[in-house]
Amino acid sequence: MASLLNYPLLFRFLGTICLLIGGSMAFSLPFAYPGFAERTHLPPAAEVETRAMYGLLASMMVCFTVGLIFRFLGRSYRPGGNLFRKEAMAIVGLSWVGATVLGALPYYFSGTQTAADMPITFIEAMFESQSGFSTTGATILTDLNTPELVPHCILFWRSWTHFLGGLGIVVLFVAILGQGSAGKAMMRAEMPGPTKDGSMPRMQHTALVFAAIYVGLNVVLTIVYWLEGMSTFDALCHAFGTMATGGFSTYNRSLGGFDSPLIETTTIAFMVLAGTNFTLMYLTLIGGWRKLVRDVEFRTYGGIIAVVTLGVVFFGMRAGDEGFENYPSALRNGCFQVVSVLTTTGYGTADFDTWNNFGRGILLLLMFVGGCAGSTGGGMKVIRHVLFYKILRLEMERAHRPRVIRPLRVSGQPVDDPQLAHNILLYFCLVLAIFVVSWLALVTFEPTSTWGVIESPIAHAAEMGVEHDPEAHKELHRELLKGTLDDKLLDSASAVAATLNNIGPGLGVVGATRNYAGFSQGAKLLFVWLMMLGRVEIFSVLLLFVPSFWRRV
Repeated sequence: MASLLNYPLLFRFLGTICLLIGGSMAFSLPFAYPGFAERTHLPPAAEVETRAMYGLLASMMVCFTVGLIFRFLGRSYRPGGNLFRKEAMAIVGLSWVGATVLGALPYYFSGTQTAADMPITFIEAMFESQSGFSTTGATILTDLNTPELVPHCILFWRSWTHFLGGLGIVVLFVAILGQGSAGKAMMRAEMPGPTKDGSMPRMQHTALVFAAIYVGLNVVLTIVYWLEGMSTFDALCHAFGTMATGGFSTYNRSLGGFDSPLIETTTIAFMVLAGTNFTLMYLTLIGGWRKLVRDVEFRTYGGIIAVVTLGVVFFGMRAGDEGFENYPSALRNGCFQVVSVLTTTGYGTADFDTWNNFGRGILLLLMFVGGCAGSTGGGMKVIRHVLFYKILRLEMERAHRPRVIRPLRVSGQPVDDPQLAHNILLYFCLVLAIFVVSWLALVTFEPTSTWGVIESPIAHAAEMGVEHDPEAHKELHRELLKGTLDDKLLDSASAVAATLNNIGPGLGVVGATRNYAGFSQGAKLLFVWLMMLGRVEIFSVLLLFVPSFWRRV
């Protein structure tokens, strides 16, 4: 009997990933020293930073130990053999699980606190780790402005996970080490959405091009942020958050803390670039701008930004929302939040949860769109929506003209893959099913105390410090619970949508000025899986829980 999975190969690749993650933690060590983490009004506390530095070193040791154990278990692997899709999906899925666990160690070992006198739990550390690697930008840290709670070197590690996860852990791995046909299989298992990799047949070359564009844009944006007044530390962290479409900031008010229209405008431009297909950028650089404007996905992407921004501005000014007092501020605030949500970056400059119902509703819908395929943006991808529309139009025509046969075309070219329509429809159904099941689970099992309401009328009366009147207080408590349950339905839906599509902030208790700290440990663990499902090829994660995937035949 032979195993379908090549376990020595699996262990060897996973060991390499663990070693790379451990080695990457070294980039955060210098920021434990005052000169490297200079921020004008937040000097690092020496004792706190020293403890965090030791936490990073301990995390590195764990990563190296695990990596070497895996490499030892895979010692019988001989390079040069074929890596099939099954092994590729197992490597990608397990790599992201391993990165989540190992990436949580610096938070846990450093003594990071979610709030004053509230040390971070390991589940919360995994939440923050997965949010960074998946470029979601959701957080359970309530006070980033206090170095005693979140050390500077941990703040940098937090943003550094954005940099590593933005392009993809495996994509960076392939770019650095190659792997030939194995690299092609792994990249396809990690990068969700149809891509244009056929124009660059060598997968390592594709990965190198992606990495070069990604690193280059990070460098340029860091310099621009620094010239616009950010410290070097803040410029690096916010460049990582922008180009990875992640959204982690070093301040509680996110980019709104800088109160700079220039920085906001710069961020809008680079978020748009980060949400654009990197292969298309490469083809534009070597073939001219016509490649860009002829691409149906990019045209749709730009059209969504323009149309939705105009709608948000119109209804925002009509309703008199904060930040929409005049045309320049309305256009800047509206465009910033539309681009931030569409590209799944999640940066905030305004509390969009206080906007009119159209503004809040359209941003919630944008969470299910996402950036372009082959970009650092998460979500369902624009090209999938384009293809879904084209498939629907063909099916509607076939319903009343069954003898007419038209091929599915994208940018004027027929699609060769006969399974593409089936795969697109399957993906939409799968995302919908995951959303509905997760939403129902959250609504059912999450306690109402997350929304600040105690479920027992007697306990509610005791908290209010009043004598419990069985009839009067029960009625008051019933009304309070009814309003809370209405909020719970919408807030839970937005929390699931924001994590599944790698957005970060949602509505209500997870709005732009709030976070995920109030949720139970079980809900946070659910969000960890949702963020992972939204970031990689969805089957690479789901198949890890299918027994037949691991079974010997």
